[in-house]
Amino acid sequence: MVNINLSFEEMWEKIIACDRKYDGLFFTAVKTTKIYCRPSCKSRKPKKTNVEFYHDINEVEAAGYRPCKRCQPEVEHSPQIEIVRNIITFLVNHYKQKLILKDIAEQVGLSPYYLERLFKQETSETPRTYLEKIRIDKAAHLLKSTSLTNLEICYEVGFQSPSNFYKVFRSLKNCSPSEYRKEFQNAFE
Repeated sequence: MVNINLSFEEMWEKIIACDRKYDGLFFTAVKTTKIYCRPSCKSRKPKKTNVEFYHDINEVEAAGYRPCKRCQPEVEHSPQIEIVRNIITFLVNHYKQKLILKDIAEQVGLSPYYLERLFKQETSETPRTYLEKIRIDKAAHLLKSTSLTNLEICYEVGFQSPSNFYKVFRSLKNCSPSEYRKEFQNAFE
């Protein structure tokens, strides 16, 4: 299994947001309770200092953690979930590249049509909309943590056109990248 390229801070943001997109790609382990969860778990959030992240369920269990009774991270929900996880891992690890459905399908050994149907069935989204959400998550992180311009961030996260970047950002975050950065900076002043 390939590890997902996310920093501790990015994984922390995903668990605070209870983001289902990352379920199965990493696990949140709480040192004080010795319990591990999915990123989307709705349980009360632990202190950041008490958290460790694991990419593999066997690793987290070997480290002595037991599964959360609420989110049941050890239970697979569908026989196709492993294929979908591989697709999502590929998208997260290659979000900067220009990706088309054919490239993704070749990566996981499926036809583009079947991949899109399966992915939509499991996630309620197309691979493209999922990839856009990953890119916007990355852009939001960069807006908060760097001084890169909006245009630099647009290309850094894999968008080919600034107009599409602004359109997708606004549709997912309900504001422009500049407004998002300003709002974040105002929250910490």
